Amino acid sequence: MNWSEYLPEHLIKQFEEETGIKVNYSEISSNEEMMAKLNVSGGDFDLAVPSTYFVEVLINQDKLEKINKENIPNLKYIGKDYLGWDFDPNDDYSLPYLWGTEVIAVNEELVDKEVTSYKDLFDPEFKDSLVILDDPRTMLGAMLSMLGHDPNSRKEEEIVAAGEELKKLKPNIKVYDSDNAKNLLISNEVKAGVVYGAEAALAMRENPNIKVVIPEDFLSLWQDNFVIPKGAKNKENAEKFINFIYDPEVNKEIVLDYPYVSPNEEAMNLLPDDIRKEIEKTVDEGVNHPKAAHAVDVGEALQIYDRVWSEVKQ
Repeated sequence: MNWSEYLPEHLIKQFEEETGIKVNYSEISSNEEMMAKLNVSGGDFDLAVPSTYFVEVLINQDKLEKINKENIPNLKYIGKDYLGWDFDPNDDYSLPYLWGTEVIAVNEELVDKEVTSYKDLFDPEFKDSLVILDDPRTMLGAMLSMLGHDPNSRKEEEIVAAGEELKKLKPNIKVYDSDNAKNLLISNEVKAGVVYGAEAALAMRENPNIKVVIPEDFLSLWQDNFVIPKGAKNKENAEKFINFIYDPEVNKEIVLDYPYVSPNEEAMNLLPDDIRKEIEKTVDEGVNHPKAAHAVDVGEALQIYDRVWSEVKQ
């Protein structure tokens, strides 16, 4: 179970041909959708790719199997900076897949003003012409940061205030889309959007008028990770698949199609310069950004985020 537009189909076929293992592949568009599927039929999935803060949730709820790293010799290619999160210090339950940012993409041909921040997206110039991520933690996190609060706040009054701020943006929002925002940007159906870095990079390939903006007032960082759901029936096959993905040549192919940052340092070294420059535009020293933040597990406050998000989208 993985995100859409995130793994080239030819690599799945290559794995099947090399191992004789049949892969049943399904896609999700949010961590919340992944959690719902795991709650209903977790044992039916051998591998899933949640974001870091959702790994923490899954560990806390005892929904994951320990990974046998002896079955993953290609783990040696993974950089240490992507391992050893506080909630999983020995990487017992999770291993990194890809890393990136959520940026603002602007079509400079359609937009007169300079955009440097989320605040700029409230301008009436963007009426009914924005695509934003269908992701409560990103969008409410951005509003929390704009209001001077912790983007991972657990305080109901602050989260509610962030929702009220986001409602002010609604006249400008044309589409909520976490799956395929690039097509809307490429076709000029929207003037700008809050999108995943690789979506912006892919849009730039097709439409030279697209510019990436690293917003001054908030930068969402994320890392997606392999996990093995509790009760997985083919655990060793899942570990073989992780090892296959960690082969530098295979990993390079993923990044060529979907230009995120790979934690596989050898694979990144194999990339051509133009792809590296493309990725740099969407990351741009993101880890040193003064307003950069990873989403973290907010415990029971997650229900507040979900409620407020539903109210925003009504």
